[in-house]
Amino acid sequence: MLPELKIAQLRHFVWVAELKGFHAAAEKAHRTQPAISLSIKDLENKLGESLFEKRNSRTAKTELTPFGKHFIPKAKELIAHHDRIAQDMALLAEHKTGHLRLASVPSIASQVLPELLLRFVANTPDLHVSCFDDNSDAVLKMVENQQVDFGISHLFHAHEHSDKTFTSIWEDQIGVVCPCDHPLADKEQLHWRELRQHRLISNGTSRLLEDSEASPLLGDSQFYISNMISLIAMLEAGIGITTLPWYAFPKESNKLRFIPLESPTVTRHIGIVQLSNKSLSPPAQAMIDFILASSQN
Repeated sequence: MLPELKIAQLRHFVWVAELKGFHAAAEKAHRTQPAISLSIKDLENKLGESLFEKRNSRTAKTELTPFGKHFIPKAKELIAHHDRIAQDMALLAEHKTGHLRLASVPSIASQVLPELLLRFVANTPDLHVSCFDDNSDAVLKMVENQQVDFGISHLFHAHEHSDKTFTSIWEDQIGVVCPCDHPLADKEQLHWRELRQHRLISNGTSRLLEDSEASPLLGDSQFYISNMISLIAMLEAGIGITTLPWYAFPKESNKLRFIPLESPTVTRHIGIVQLSNKSLSPPAQAMIDFILASSQN
């Protein structure tokens, strides 16, 4: 059976060797000299060999045996490895290191997360963050497959996701997005029937209309574009109009207009999605707590 070596005993051994005496090692360890002697004796018994030569009463010097000289670099290696692991785990527990993986719908990933992440990582320079942006269905799939610690998305048909926990944080209203020179651009609000006479482009967020009276619009769409960059390009080119939540509207565009859809009023709720039966890593839990605290300010 292999001996079980205690880190404290290894430290005592290294200190006695480096400081050339049990008394100095005892002072460094804040222990009594007999306690250090017992610690070294127990370590020698476990190893089956003496680590120090018999002490010279005239010089009181402590010298390593040949076995002790061979063992000391190994002891230092074990101590260093232990300390690295202990430090890594302490930092992980304080969310100052590790790897945080999250997935988010593009609207939050582009308009909300940059500022949140900037503030969150300000005191965690060694924390690695991987952020994936995709539509809600893809985000939920990444959460299910445990590719990410948690997701930020809308939860369609929540009753179908009993394995997940959803915490609502943000909400925005659905509106119509059209070019600034479009016939609808001067409207202050719109009824869904007004859209039927225009070319419609559906997208990943169009599902939000499914359970509303505006659901016929889904069948009226001539185009479907999943990628947000491509969708904005198509809209700016005047190919058609679409519906988008407010957070997804490209505020930097001077070619597009957002008009609230008032009949019906459709609100999207976005929040944290995580598996109900899976514990989060300390960095992931800290990030969620940070998001929740920030949303209340």
